[in-house]
Amino acid sequence: MSLNVPSTLLEQAEAGEIRASDFLQCIKESLPYAWELVAQLAMRLQQGGAAFVDNQVPPPSEQARGQLLRLLASDSMRNAIEQHYGVKLAFQNCHRVALFPREALGEEYTEFITPRSQILNQSPELRDC
Repeated sequence: MSLNVPSTLLEQAEAGEIRASDFLQCIKESLPYAWELVAQLAMRLQQGGAAFVDNQVPPPSEQARGQLLRLLASDSMRNAIEQHYGVKLAFQNCHRVALFPREALGEEYTEFITPRSQILNQSPELRDC
């Protein structure tokens, strides 16, 4: 299961509308490693003025890696995170998460998501991560 859904959030969903803040809190509590990693990257992006920031450090455990994969594999969670931080998420391998300012997607983003960049980011150590 991707998320530990509290009964109040399930009730909201059954009634037809979910508050974004409640959904984000559910993600934060269910996937703490992934949430913290993205939060730290978002802070770095806001502080630095770089075209993008990324993480190149593998997760500390398979559980952490699973959290990251679940967050990035879910369109609804990705969208909620992107809206919350005002970013566009991009992903390579099993841990290289990059955040780009949503309002300034330029050639760095375009290059990051190319097949060429994916191939250049491969290594034997990352083949089965």
